[in-house]
Order: sequence, then structure tokens, then C-alpha cells
Amino acid sequence: MQYSYSFLILLLPFLSFLLLGLLGMKMKKPVAGMIGTAVLAVLWGMSLYTAYEYFFAVGRDASTGLYPTVTVFNFTWLKFTEALTFNIGFRLTPISVMMLIVITTVSMMVHIYSFGYMAERDENYKKEGYEKGFQRFYAFLSLFTMSMLGLVVATNIFQMYLFWELVGVCSYLLIGFYYPKHAAVHASKKAFIVTRFADLFFLIGILFFSYYVGTFNYDLNADPTLAGRLPHAAWIMPTALFLMFIGGAGKSAMFPLHIWLPDAMEGPTPVSALIHAATMVVAGVYQVASLFPIWIQYAPNTLHYVAYIAAFTAFYAAAVACCQRDIKRGLAFSTISQIAYMLVALGVCTSMEGEGSVGYMASMFHLFTHAMFKALLFLCSGAIIVIIGSNFKEYMGGLHKYMPITNICFLIGTIAISGFWPLAGFFSKDEIVDACFHFSPYMGWFMTLVSGMTAFYMFRLYYVIFWGNSYYEADPEHRRRPAEVPFIMWGPLVFLAIISCVAGWIPFGHFVSANGLSEDIPLQSFHFGMTAWCSLAVATIGFALATWMYASGKNPVPDMLEHRMPKLHKAALNRFYIDDAWQFFTHKIVFGCFSIPIAWFDRHVIDGMFNFSAWATQEAGETIRPWQSGDVRQYAIWFLTGSVALTLILLCI
Repeated sequence: MQYSYSFLILLLPFLSFLLLGLLGMKMKKPVAGMIGTAVLAVLWGMSLYTAYEYFFAVGRDASTGLYPTVTVFNFTWLKFTEALTFNIGFRLTPISVMMLIVITTVSMMVHIYSFGYMAERDENYKKEGYEKGFQRFYAFLSLFTMSMLGLVVATNIFQMYLFWELVGVCSYLLIGFYYPKHAAVHASKKAFIVTRFADLFFLIGILFFSYYVGTFNYDLNADPTLAGRLPHAAWIMPTALFLMFIGGAGKSAMFPLHIWLPDAMEGPTPVSALIHAATMVVAGVYQVASLFPIWIQYAPNTLHYVAYIAAFTAFYAAAVACCQRDIKRGLAFSTISQIAYMLVALGVCTSMEGEGSVGYMASMFHLFTHAMFKALLFLCSGAIIVIIGSNFKEYMGGLHKYMPITNICFLIGTIAISGFWPLAGFFSKDEIVDACFHFSPYMGWFMTLVSGMTAFYMFRLYYVIFWGNSYYEADPEHRRRPAEVPFIMWGPLVFLAIISCVAGWIPFGHFVSANGLSEDIPLQSFHFGMTAWCSLAVATIGFALATWMYASGKNPVPDMLEHRMPKLHKAALNRFYIDDAWQFFTHKIVFGCFSIPIAWFDRHVIDGMFNFSAWATQEAGETIRPWQSGDVRQYAIWFLTGSVALTLILLCI
């Protein structure tokens, strides 16, 4: 049977989690790390073989010309009616196979890289009295990888939701990995609470959808009996889908539910790479893509609202990234902006065929390329942080002389994400901008502007770190001399850098498209159109501006702009006070207007009723207690008195 091995893709990382979680502390650290990494290497190989078998060995269906949807196994877990059942299974589609490659590739690089990163961080945290937990870290990485793999191969929406929540638990565990550190604990709780709030809407949307449609399946056209049960009210399907999108917006950090992601940088940097590149934040994009045929058929106008929300998020995050001092938070806002790009591409689609469906392919293409160069950028930032000992740009500068490999790899990632030819980001981002122009010229120019902002803030970050004024050279006698990280860390950087250089040349539309027919997708990856020239021109302007302002480290213009527009700069540095707005909303409105009155009612009314019942029972018991004194003479008196009383009553009657 084809793909008969596929259950191991979920089973192996789960067994790795159990082994390392239960017995890891009894192993030496290298052994635990090698077990986790060996399992990921096997998974990576299996994912590549699955992709080869799916796209090439089996290929398209001869009669339809489509890549088939393959359900390897699908067993019933809970059954309510003949139509409404909870199934657990393993489903292969073009986008799920693509995600298998993305997740396992990035996760394997993170596992290898973490050998060096966690060893260095362990020494630093050991000095501060923190618990190291090397084995625990690899156990959580295995569970995180398994959760995302289970999410992308789910056969139905409910199974996706189960693994969706498990992804949230893993992010909580890894963001707060250094739990003695207050900031890490606060960030993990913030991430958990915000995403749980959004996931409530996802669950409501699932229940809404299943109640009216009668199934949890992705494909409503596969079952002819569903046609008679589909809701006729025009508002039902858009409402259900948009509620599910809110859950995706929480996971993918769309405005205004983005507030957890920058704080999540308190976790170890390899975790940040995994969250931003291959697991948590792309879950929302994958959710919308999985339900894309239903969106297009039943809620096309609502899908456009997804594009508007994502477009604003892309601009907002890019504006905030232009002023960040913490390099990881700068990359975090970059991720928010790039994930928004993917959702914009999905939201501007108007059909399942032709020009109207280009955005679907473009979104998945950018998800693939972004995973590689964003993982590269985060792992580079981790290499810098372990050498410098700080996340802040004030402690950097001039590192190109001391960390040449990291410098080149970070530059490749910067060029790729900025959208310069011939690296991967150019091709995928150009497809998105092209889809936006087909939807609306205003949307196309708006996203082109955001593309230029991306080039500006990324090259600003690059120049601040590797060029400009050197923090070490300003006082070499009292500051740590930078040096290149060991091979175990720069090896994955080089691997990801190579992928970031060549991934854009993959004819992605031949493998992934909205309706599965590659000939309906006008591929522009190998020639320049008007949108490509516009994107390149805007990106070049952003690059030139960043080079002029930050390359030397001596240009007074950045400081001058900060002093001339202090309020705007401060607002951008503080994320335009969206976190403060949420703080006000939760503490003053939710807590003040709802939680405190409910707590008072609970303490004084509910507890008062139970306390009164207990008091009344006790008092009644004390009152009748003398009746059970155990004195036989007293019982005889009461017996005679009662008998006489009853006799008199009967005589009177």
C-alpha cells in the first residue's frame, strides 16, 4: 500500500517526546540531543520521499489531470450521527505535502543548531542560577514538531483543531522554557491567553459550521448527500468561516491579536525560528488555504475582508519594525508583516481558476520561501546573541570582521526577504503583488509600498549589526571579543542560505495551485513583468535609504529624525500602544466592569447562600440536639406527654 509508512511521521516524534520527557534527565545531554535530531532526520527523509512519491512517482490523475487527495487512513473516534463523526486520519494534498517538507526541514536545522546554541546558553544561565533543561528542550521540540505535522495532515476541521490546541500548548512550554525568568513566564502566559481567546472563536465557528452543514470535512463537494443539507441562509457560511479565521488570526498574529508574538522572543532563539518559520504562525495561513474552496464558493466577499485586515497588519508591523532596538523583536514584526502578505494573497482571490486564483499559489509559495529565509535570519540572530550576550543593537556593530559566515548568511536572508532577484523572496513576493494588482490597483500599490518598507527595515537591521560603529572596538579591554560560532551552528545557516538562494526557481505553480491544474496558473517566476520592475524599484529605494542612513554608523539623519518627530518615533517604538490598549481593555473594562462584579456576586451572594445553608443547618442541629440526650427518663416523659396529648385531641374530636 502506498504511503503505508506515513503513520510513522506522527508516531516517531511523539515517541521521541515520551522518551526524552520521561527518561531524558537520566541521559547525558549529547545523547538526548542526538536522539531528537536522529528522529527529525528520519522524518525529513520520509517527508522528502513522500513528496517524491506524491508529485512524481504517482503524479497527477490521468483522467482529471489533478494531484489526488490521498487519505492514507481515517478511523472514527467519536460518532454522533451517520454524518457527524469525529475522525482521526492522515490526508495528503499538495499543500500538506509541501508543509511536511517545510516543517521537517526547518525543525531538523533547529535541532542541529540547538546543540551549539543551548550549550552556550546553558553556561550563561548556569551562572545566573537557572535550570538548564537541555533534554527537556529537545523533548518539547519533538512534541512541537509532531503537533504541527498532525495539524497539516488532518482529514477534517475538528482534527485540525485538536492539533491546533496542542501547538498552543507547545508554544507555551517553549516560550516559557527558562521559567525562573519572570519575563519568559509572562510572555508564555500572554501567548497562551491571547491565542486561547482567539481559539474560542475558532471552536464556535467549527460548531456553527458542523451544526448547519452536518460535517467536519474540508471538501463539501466530495459527498453528494451534503447538497441537501447545506444552509440556504446567505449569512451562515460567511459567519462560520470568519469565526474560524479569527482563530487563525490569533495564531498568525494578525492585528489586533498580534500582541503575543513580539513578547514570545523571550524563548530560546531556535524556538523563535521554529515558531516563525514552520509551525505556529503559519497555522492560520494553512487553515484559510485548507478551507479555500469553501471560502470561494460560499463566502468570497468575506474572504476579501481577510485581505483588508492582513494588508493593514502588514503595513502596521513594517512601520513598527523600522524602529525596533531588539533584533529579535524586529524580526518578529517582520514575520507578522510577511504572514500578513500570505493572507492578503489568499484574500484577493476571486475564483478557483485563472488569474483570480494566482493569489492562492503565491501565498503557498511565499509560505515555503519565507520559512527558509526567516529560519535563516532567526538562527543568525541567535548566533549573534550567544556571542554578544545581548539582543540590543547598541551592543553590536562591526561584526562583519569577526563573524564572516554569519554576516554572509544574514545578508542572504536580508536580500531574500527584501525581494531582490534572483533570491527566493523575489519570486514569491512578486507573485503576491501581481495577484494584488489583479484584484485592485490600490491593493497592489499598497503592498508594493510595504515591500519597500521591508527592504528598508531589514537592511537597517543588517547594517546596525554587522557594520557601523563597533561596540567591541570602542572599549576592547573591557568587552568580549566577538568570534564566529562553531560549525554545529553555522552549518545549518549555510544550508538554509543555499535554499534561500535557489528555492525561488522551483516551478511552484506546477505543484500547488487552487484547482490543481498548473496550466491555469500564469507563472511569472522566470520573466520580468511590470509588477516585478515596480517591486524591484521600490525595494531598491528602501535598500538605498537604509544604506545611506545606517551603513557607516555616522550619519546623523536617524537621530535627527528621532528628535524632530519624537512622538511618532516613541509610538512606533512602543508598538503604537496597542499593548497598552489591550491592557486598558482587560484591566479596566473586562476586570473592572465584569470580573470584579462577578467576583463580588460569587463571594457575597453565591458563597453567602451556601454559608447560610450551612449556618442554618448547624443551628437547627444545635436546637434539636437536646432531644437526643440518651436519658431514658426524659424519653419516657416525652412519650407519656405525647400520648396524653394525642388522647385529649382524639377525645375532643
